[in-house]
Parts: sequence; structure tokens; C-alpha cells
Amino acid sequence: MVRRPIHKQSSGMTRSLTLALGFALLFGTQPAYGQRAALTPAPTHLPAALTILPPLPSLDSLPTQPEASQPEATLSVRVVVKLSQRRVYLYQGDRVLAKYLIAIGKQGWETPTGNFQVLSKEKNPVFKSFRTGRLIYPGPDNPLGVRWIGIWTDGKTQIGFHGTNQEEFLGQAVSHGCIRMRNRDVTAMFEQIHLGTVVRVEP
Repeated sequence: MVRRPIHKQSSGMTRSLTLALGFALLFGTQPAYGQRAALTPAPTHLPAALTILPPLPSLDSLPTQPEASQPEATLSVRVVVKLSQRRVYLYQGDRVLAKYLIAIGKQGWETPTGNFQVLSKEKNPVFKSFRTGRLIYPGPDNPLGVRWIGIWTDGKTQIGFHGTNQEEFLGQAVSHGCIRMRNRDVTAMFEQIHLGTVVRVEP
């Protein structure tokens, strides 16, 4: 074994310390003098209140078109009834999505005009006569057809869109204020609208 002079060891230690301090300054770490840097163990669990965020999507998965290029995707559907035409229109912005033939309120029971909104939606509704209180359950004899979309109520009676078991009367003023539609048409509209959808009824 060859013993090296102590002063050479000191010189080597000085160079080692200089290099260590240089790396510390370069990488932003400053080890304490006379102590070994302890490695911090990885946590074995996370606090319950800590929310783990999902990983960010890769650049390849991001949309290639800006949101501003697709304005219709954020426009709500609205409903416009034109009583004189016996038609109801579904709009998204200024674009007509669909139009359907309707029957409207007869004289003395006119369909009210103005601005409304969808208050209720029901599949296979039960009809209750406002005169007799008789209940008619879903089926071919139910005058409400297969869907109900309510837009007005006074707490006792209601007015809205509904199907019908008498499609031959569509295009006429025959109802007690409600707006009748073909069953297939009211089913299609039912899927396009939601509670709060704006409804405008024009003369």
C-alpha cells in the first residue's frame, strides 16, 4: 500500500469540494457543510384532501380547429310556433333544424301567444280530463299520444305540445289550447329540447 502525503489529500478534497459547490450552484442545491445529503423517500400515500389531477392530453389529441370556428355547437335550440301557418319550427341560431305540422286551439280555446319555456317533459303521459277527471293511460286511446312537453300552467290545467291519436285533424284549430303533433314528430322534437328551452308562439 502506498501512503499519499496528507497535503495532497487536502488538495484533492479541495478540488472535490469546489466541484461539489459548482454543481450545487448550477443545479440550485446547497448541501449543508459537514453533513451527508439524505435522500427523501417517496411518499407511500397521499393526504385525503389532495386531488390527483389527470395527465395532460398529448398534443396529438388536441382539436385541430379552434372553438371559434364552430359557433353553432354552443347555440341552444329554440322553438317557434307560427299559428297562422300551423307549423312549429326548431331553430339553432338562424338555421332551421326541423319544422312540423301542428293542430292548434279552436275558437274560445285559442293557443296563447308570447314567450314561454319548457317546464316539463314526459314520455307516455297519462291524460286527465279537465272536465270529468277521467284518466286515460298510455295506449291507442290516449289523446296525448306518446310525448308531452309542457310550456304553461296555472297550477290546475296545462298547455303544451303533445302527440295525438287523431292525426287527421292536424293543420286545423281543434284543440283546447294545446299544440298537437304527429307522434313521430313530437318524439323527434322531444329529443332536441330540454327543460328551459325557449318557446315563442307567434300569431
